[in-house]
Parts: sequence; C-alpha cells; structure tokens
Amino acid sequence: MRFRTSLRYRVALAFALTGALVSLGLAAVLHVLTLRMEERVITETLTAELEDFMARYRQDPATPPPSGIAIRTYVVTPDARDVPPELAALSPGPHRLELEGLGYFAEVAQRGDTRFIVLYDDAQLRQREARFRMFLAGGVLFMTLISAFLGFWMAGRVIHPVAELARRIGRLAPGDAPESLARDFPPDETGQLARAFETHLARLAEYIERERAFTADVSHELRTPLTVIKGATEVLLADPGLSGEQRARIERIARAAQETSELTGALLMLAREEQGGHEAAPCRVDLLLEQVLENHRHLLKHKDVDVVAELEPGIELEVECSLLRVVLSNLIRNAYAYTHQGHVRVRLDQEGVLVEDTGIGIAPDQLQQVFERHYSGPAGGEGIGLSLVRRICDRYGWQISIESHENRGTLIRLSLGGAGQGGHAAG
Repeated sequence: MRFRTSLRYRVALAFALTGALVSLGLAAVLHVLTLRMEERVITETLTAELEDFMARYRQDPATPPPSGIAIRTYVVTPDARDVPPELAALSPGPHRLELEGLGYFAEVAQRGDTRFIVLYDDAQLRQREARFRMFLAGGVLFMTLISAFLGFWMAGRVIHPVAELARRIGRLAPGDAPESLARDFPPDETGQLARAFETHLARLAEYIERERAFTADVSHELRTPLTVIKGATEVLLADPGLSGEQRARIERIARAAQETSELTGALLMLAREEQGGHEAAPCRVDLLLEQVLENHRHLLKHKDVDVVAELEPGIELEVECSLLRVVLSNLIRNAYAYTHQGHVRVRLDQEGVLVEDTGIGIAPDQLQQVFERHYSGPAGGEGIGLSLVRRICDRYGWQISIESHENRGTLIRLSLGGAGQGGHAAG
C-alpha cells in the first residue's frame, strides 16, 4: 500500500475526521433534543392557555378567547358555521397541521357539545430552528478546523523523532562507519526503531568489509593462476614441434584463460562500485573491436558466414578497456555462435556500435528476458553474458537495444554516449 501524503498530514486528517464525526453526532443529538423540548414547551403552554380559557368560558361565555400574532382560538359549537373543516375533524389532544398554507401547533379539548381549539403559528419556531441549524453547522465546522489544527500540531510533535531518525539515516552512505543512533532517542518505539537501524547498519558495515576483503582475495587468488595458465600457453605455443591439432587445443586454452581473466576483472570492478571515481585511460574502440572480431573468429570455422566490419578509425572513449571488451566480446560471440550461414555485419561510428547477423534469431516471448541473469539462450546453456552487458551499460549510461526475428537474424544497437560526447576521435 502506497501513501501519497506524509504521515503528519494523514494524522491531521484523522483528527479532523474524528472531530467532524463527533461534533456532527453531538449536533444531531442536540438538534433533536432541542426540537422535542420546544414542542413539549409549546404543547404545555397551549394546554395551560386552553384550560384557563375554558375555565373563564364556563363562568362567562362572552369572555373573549386568547388571541395574538401567533395564537388563534376557536370555540366550536354544534351550530357553528365558520370553523374550517380541517379543525372540525380534529380529535382532542395535541396536533401538528397546515391551515391555509401555514403550519400550526394545535391543542383540542372537548367539554360536552363544545370543542375548544387553540392554534399556535410555528413560523417563528421554524425561523429559530433555521438559525439554530446554522449555529450547529458553524460549530461542526469550527470543531473540524480546530481538530485538524490540533492534529497537525500534535502529529508534528509526535513524528519529530521519527523524522529526525529518517534524516540521520538518509545522510549515511553504505561505506560510512556505523553511527550510534539509539542513545539520542527516548526508550520508546522510536528508540526501538533506532536500535534496529543501528544493528542493521553495523551488520551492513561488516558485510561491506567482508566483501572488500573477499574481492581483494579473489583478485589475487584468481589472477595468479590465470597468469600462470596464460604464461604456460605462450611457452607451449612457441614450440615449433606442435601439430595443428595440438596448437588449436592450446590456443583454445589461451583464449579461455584470457576471457576468464577479462570477465573476472569486470566482475571485480563492478563489485567495487567504482562508478566514475577515478580517471580511466582513453580506450581506442576501433582497435579493441578489431581484436575482439579476430579473437572470436574461431567460432566461424566450418561455417559459410561472411564478416563485414565497417569501423570508423580513431574513436576513443575514456572508459575501462576491460569492461568495454566484455561488452563487445559478448555481442560478437553471440553473433558468431548463433549464425550458421549468411553474414555478420559490424559497424562502428560516432553514434556507437551496430551488430547485425542472419542467425537463428530470438523468439518474441524471450526477447524481453535476454538481459536477465542466467537466461537460457536458443542453443541452451545459462550464463551472465548479456546481464553483465546491461550492468556495464548502466554504469556508463550507454543504451543497448535488440531487434530480432526468429530464423531471420538479430540487430543490436549499442549507443556509446561517450563516443559522440564524452569521447573523442584521435587525431
């Protein structure tokens, strides 16, 4: 679950919603109770007024009925003719009714054949109710704003230790020494979180130190025997008495040792995360590409494949030649290995490198997987070739794209940003 707002704003929003709901509930209850109380007071007042009039009426039938702006009284006798039919049909007791488009409270009493009716105009009551509802709405809005403000203020106070912890952790780099965090925070949930981060940072520092020691050991332990193997193959190849088959086998061993040495160096360099922290010597891309084409030509033995190389001379890049060699070797090796007839065309210019072949191609459902680690190619086998190519391209900001059609061939474009911008052509 992702949140688009900060924790502080979410807490303030929760406070505001809680304040709104509570104040709205209280306002509703208060509104209902107030209306009921008003109706009860009016009913009791009308009952008292009616009883007082009935008592006076018994003593003097000519006594005037109570009347005013909001009160009207009717005395209904059997021979009365000016009584509205809505009133004549009322039973004794309290009522609410509309008469001539106006709302009234009514109290009805029966004494023998005479019926007494008192009406109270509820217009003033409705006006008071409207003003009361506006007052309640203003109260709800005020409580909501106050709740939001208090929530925002309290959230800032509560979240400040977490924000401070996040700020201090954000300043740390993977190679920094572990920093003591827990001592600066209270022994609550924030302190527990700080101790957990402190423990994790200590473990991470130990892990990085082990990795550095491991890469240093691997660099020594692998390069030494590889150097011995390459030296031995050079001595063996200098023997003029070797047969053609023996020489081919030794050359294969020498190529494997050289490729392993290059791959080891690339992996160690990537593992150390040396991304631009040093100045690399200029690397002649055209000369390097010529070497790669020649070193992998043995893959085309007994194949009817033509190699067309269009290399613009003098292009240099300030990159590690070993890493660029790994990229180019992977591209050329794949083109040679999966092309059985036709041609392999390699072009180098200021934009980058283009490798086109008429090989077996890549199935559409596998085209998006070729840069994944341990991807199994069309001819079987698993490796880290193109995955390593992608990592090196990401390191230098290069762009690589693949277009392929099954049984028709593959086109790979490697855009070397340094060739046209950061790099330069040698004079």
